[in-house]
Amino acid sequence: MSIKKLLDLTGRVALITGGSRGLGMQMAEALGEMGAKLAITARKADELEEAKAHLDKLGYPVLTVTADIGKPESIGPTVEAVMKAHGQIDILVNNAGATWGAPAEDHPLEAWNKLVNVNLTGAFLLCQAVGRASMIPRKKGRIVNIASVAGLGANPLQMEGTLAYNTTKGGVVNFTRALAAEWGKYNITVNAICPGFFPSKMTRATLANHEQFFIENTPLHKLGGEEDLKGAALLFASDAGGHITGQCLAVDGGAIVV
Repeated sequence: MSIKKLLDLTGRVALITGGSRGLGMQMAEALGEMGAKLAITARKADELEEAKAHLDKLGYPVLTVTADIGKPESIGPTVEAVMKAHGQIDILVNNAGATWGAPAEDHPLEAWNKLVNVNLTGAFLLCQAVGRASMIPRKKGRIVNIASVAGLGANPLQMEGTLAYNTTKGGVVNFTRALAAEWGKYNITVNAICPGFFPSKMTRATLANHEQFFIENTPLHKLGGEEDLKGAALLFASDAGGHITGQCLAVDGGAIVV
């Protein structure tokens, strides 16, 4: 089979959480370009409207679902909306996330719980709901979890503490491995992308203080760009990555190796 055919997503349905901007939008563009029918979620309806207008202009029709993935009661209706519109979900990208900066000794419990709910529990519940509704019965699926290089280790000493973020993203890494082992029998692959620093709303405060440090201490001497997550997402979402599961790929310009 040609590599173009292996990468082709025509007829497949991709649900991308946190898909209205930033890394979620970047991945939506990539999957849409390769033929996937898109469904994206976000908490803010106005941002979803802007995202829909952008994707429609590119020729990628998209279903939008306003949902807070950190609230368990939103998971069922989200999956039901996509199933009602398309009848299946072939690709799930768990991208919705939150962060919080504070010294460990002062980290608010409320913020800790918020990050656990969004970054970890939300991903679990979505995998469970999508698995039950579509992937397990059809014996086919691609799950792409967005973790972080922060889930692979501690922050640089110059950086503020983000204990809950590092902890939850580390949980996503091993959640990916454990689910891949369990669901391989259903022909479902489960992989994670661990981005480094990309300019985004979430990283704005950190980059305001440390952007030059990150650039100088990254082998490629740059931050992540508007195209840099597309290839990894497409590999894990397509048949080109059909024999890859349980893997966590850092997309960080090489920062994790130095």
